[in-house]
Amino acid sequence: MEFNLKQILKALLFSTSESLAIKDVQAVITRYHLTRGDDEETDNIEEEQGVFDEVLSQVPNMLTSTQIREAFAEIEQELIDRREPYRVLEGVNGFRLTVAPDYADWIRLLRNEPRPQRLSSAAMETLAIVAYRQPVTRAEIEAIRGVSSDSGLSKLLDKDLIVVLGRADLPGRPLQYGTTPQFLEFCGLKSLEELPASDVISPQQISEWIRRATLPEEAATETTVGLAPADINP
Repeated sequence: MEFNLKQILKALLFSTSESLAIKDVQAVITRYHLTRGDDEETDNIEEEQGVFDEVLSQVPNMLTSTQIREAFAEIEQELIDRREPYRVLEGVNGFRLTVAPDYADWIRLLRNEPRPQRLSSAAMETLAIVAYRQPVTRAEIEAIRGVSSDSGLSKLLDKDLIVVLGRADLPGRPLQYGTTPQFLEFCGLKSLEELPASDVISPQQISEWIRRATLPEEAATETTVGLAPADINP
């Protein structure tokens, strides 16, 4: 059998319901050579041995991450070009086969599942703040949004998009929230570094905003209301 990396990757994808990491593929190649080496020592049939040697010589001793990624990318493009009902997606844990979006409704009908509910605007706002500011406390989230975030946090926790990371070193030891691997899959990201950069307000400005919003209210003075001392009558 001729060595064909793309065909082998397809077979591996179909054989597992788990994500297929690059290191898993590299481990398969290593085991292949070890297994063929054992066959070479025990097989005494010259004709069959010649076939094994021919196949073994075609399989590289090691595949780089770039080679594997390029092969997966070619597979995905071929599936798109042929309008196949499935796709190859790379997630935080590796590559996996998924149903193409156009066929999602048919899968839901087969499983008798309801359509997925969209996140509300409040939940999306809360999720965005957690993603960009994590670890972040409820008070910090509410300082940015200006309203209570209890409902949004509860929904995001229920959907496993965020998780409690620990407690902040602040008075009262408030809970801190962060995103989960499910959040990355929900957004189609491989890592948090792929989040789009904000060109509206810098992290330093947000931090200062939160700091001021969480400080105790101070009594109004001439300066804070925009009046110079000379403008006020004694």
